[in-house]
Amino acid sequence: MDLKPITREGIPAALQKAERYRLLNESSAAESICLDVLAIDSTNQEALVSLLLSITDQFTEELAEGVRRAREVIPRLDDEYERLYYSGIICERRARAQLHRGALGAAEVATEWFREAMTWYEKAEKMRPPGNDEAILRWNTCVRMLGRHERPRGHAEYVPALDD
Repeated sequence: MDLKPITREGIPAALQKAERYRLLNESSAAESICLDVLAIDSTNQEALVSLLLSITDQFTEELAEGVRRAREVIPRLDDEYERLYYSGIICERRARAQLHRGALGAAEVATEWFREAMTWYEKAEKMRPPGNDEAILRWNTCVRMLGRHERPRGHAEYVPALDD
């Protein structure tokens, strides 16, 4: 079956609906709407950001593929600050999805992703618009998450003694 195109006039309402679907945890529906908008206006920055966030909302279901798809959106963002900031968002949400999975070693893997997110946030902070503290707020969230989940450096795992 072929997809039906939306009208250019319908883009603002479609973007509002995508946001609503994201808030209702219907991120795949939000993603679909963003793709419909982008089929009409391929450089629509609001649709690109919403698409990226919709994809990251789905990280608990599709981790590696989701990260790849979200990262493909980054170069399409016009603003350098946003490219840096949303690169951090991808890493932070990847870390949270890893923790949500709770598998053996999840905290260690999540720690690396949180640290990578913080690197992106630091870069974004240096070029943020006046009054925009988003990168700082996200940095602080990562620090707090690390405080809850990161193992102290030099922490030795339990190793059973072997009888000689």
